[in-house]
Parts: sequence; C-alpha cells; structure tokens
Amino acid sequence: MELTKNLQELQTEIEAKLPEDAKAKMDKAVVDLANSDIVDNSLKVGEKVPNFSLPNAVGKIVELNSLLVESPVVISFYRGGWCPYCNMELRGLQKYLPQITELGAKLIAISPETPDNSLSTTEKNELTFEVLSDGGNQVAKEFGLVFQLPEELRPIYQNFGIDLPAYNGDESFELPIPATYVIASDGTVIHAFVNPDYTQRLDPEEIINVLN
Repeated sequence: MELTKNLQELQTEIEAKLPEDAKAKMDKAVVDLANSDIVDNSLKVGEKVPNFSLPNAVGKIVELNSLLVESPVVISFYRGGWCPYCNMELRGLQKYLPQITELGAKLIAISPETPDNSLSTTEKNELTFEVLSDGGNQVAKEFGLVFQLPEELRPIYQNFGIDLPAYNGDESFELPIPATYVIASDGTVIHAFVNPDYTQRLDPEEIINVLN
C-alpha cells in the first residue's frame, strides 16, 4: 500500500535527524498515549456519529448531516498542516479522491487549525475536498479523539518551529489522534481507524475496499 510505504520511509528519514533526547521523549509520549484509554473511548463501528457543523478553509459552514443525505462520508481527523505525516496522508487522500467519489462517497478532513491555517494546508497540498476547522477540538472530543500534548514535548515542538497556539488559535495544546471514519448515509460508523501513533494512518486503499 503506497501511503503506508511512504509514511514508513518518511518516519525513517525524520527520525534519523532527531536528537536522541527528543526522540526518546516523543516515543515515550506515543507509548503513554497508547496505554491510555483514548482508543477504547473513541467512537466505534456500529455507533452513530453526532451531527456537526464546521467552517471550511474559506469560512463556509459544512454540516455533516447535509452531506450524509447525499452519500456516505469519509472523515479524516489530522493534527495540522505543520505535521509532515498529516500532509502526506492528505496528499494520499487527494490522489484517491476520484475513486472515493466514483464509489459515491464524500471526503472531508478535520483539524483544530484555524480556517486561515486550514486554507494554507489546502493550498499547499492542492486539496480539492473539504478541509474543516474544528476550533477547540469540539467535534474531535465528541469522537473521543482528543489528548493534551505533554508539557515535555512543547519546547521540542517549539524548536521545530511548531507553534500550536498560533496554528490552533488557543492555548490548550490539545490535538486529535489520527483517525479515519467511514460513515454510512444513516450516520452509522461502518469503519473506524483510530491510532495513537501519529506516524500511522489508514491507507486510502483500505477506504476503497470499505466503500466497494
């Protein structure tokens, strides 16, 4: 699967450049998150998705139920345009968008970034699907996906040039764990990928298999 392979190569490339101390702290944070109950508490297959309305990259409000009236919906929760793994995933989704559309589904991506930053992400990755801004992670919280970035990682992120308060418009340091949901037209989750490891994403080929 192309995205999975590309993500593995990206991880190898990034980790080779990381200082050992930073890598150890980041690895520990992933393990701690995996050992928490966040995945257990996330929305599961067979459950109903709460309706929501969020602004897209140009401020237009997009309502989930309005999309579901027409077709199934694929929802990808990502951390932000500052995350190289997220950008690679978004580009991978864009590549498969014609197939997703051909199978009668719609695709949306959601992050806690402000609309202006979502617009930058959209333009940078040449995305033609809706990229929505979930201020304060309100929708991600309803899906059970939100965690707070540990304090020991915050200076590391700052050193990487990642200013989360600036990207997200708040001081919460909250992020969603990567997750992709396929939602049937009746609002039921028919596939859920939820992973506390930010380097792991659902390959678009799996989405195609679910929709087929």
